Amino acid sequence: MSDDPLPIDLQPPRTLDGQLCFALYSANLAMGKVYRQLLAELDLTYPQYLVMLVLWERDGITVSELGERLFLDSATLTPLLKRLQAGGLVERNRSAKDERQVIVTLSGEGRALQAKANAVPAGVFCAAGCDIDTLTRLKAELESLRTSLADNAGR
Repeated sequence: MSDDPLPIDLQPPRTLDGQLCFALYSANLAMGKVYRQLLAELDLTYPQYLVMLVLWERDGITVSELGERLFLDSATLTPLLKRLQAGGLVERNRSAKDERQVIVTLSGEGRALQAKANAVPAGVFCAAGCDIDTLTRLKAELESLRTSLADNAGR
């Protein structure tokens, strides 16, 4: 009896290029290069850009809400927020209702940066070299994969 849970004809290739994880990893590296170039003009790293995107959608949220939205824990998020605050883009203040909570808000400079950042998605779209339907479908499939992996990670 084999240790493999799948029949031999359903076994994935055991080469590097046959691995889903490597396809995701290497695509992420390539995407990171594109974003690094596009975000250099904004003086933001990719994780900082993600924080700003959330705040441009909904300003004045707690650190825990921000972490949930970005799938980041506070140990990862806090240094990011400190750097954004030092750069004058956000402010962090304790909640008047609950001192355990820290509220993150955009500064005027952080709000103004949104206009400059509006060109980033178009730059990514051009770099991808795909039509909008393909990118929309790919995004939906990746979100579905993320959900499935998260749901099954605890099993």
